[in-house]
Amino acid sequence: MNHTDHHVILRVTAKFLIPIITLYAFYVHFHGDYSPGGGFQAGVIFAVGIILYALIFGVVSALQLVPATFARYLALSGFIIYGMVGVVSMLNGGNFLDYDFLYPEGPDGHHGQHYGIIGVELGVLFAVAGSMLTIFYAFAGRAPEIDDEDW
Repeated sequence: MNHTDHHVILRVTAKFLIPIITLYAFYVHFHGDYSPGGGFQAGVIFAVGIILYALIFGVVSALQLVPATFARYLALSGFIIYGMVGVVSMLNGGNFLDYDFLYPEGPDGHHGQHYGIIGVELGVLFAVAGSMLTIFYAFAGRAPEIDDEDW
């Protein structure tokens, strides 16, 4: 038995579960307006899918799929999206993260609430997923400053 056949059950099961985990992360995110869940939970679930891939197929393979630099920029973009929702609220005359001022022309004046929550939760999703992946890569010994060729 060679090394590649040793974990065939884990690899097949992971290939089946990872897309389901990713899809479930998006379900938790977009259903978070109406029930428990949201950006933080979805970000962790999404990162778990990639971490599972790294544990089964190797960290180097995971880095080829989702590079450490991308994970850092994903976290950064999450913080920027979150902050911009608040800044846009302020530019429209409200307080920071006052969602009613995001879309004040709506028929009932509360469409901004929905858009604001989705925007903030999307920012949190990106920030958490990127941060979790960056932390995992650092603990796995694949810090973002290390080239894959060195390993």
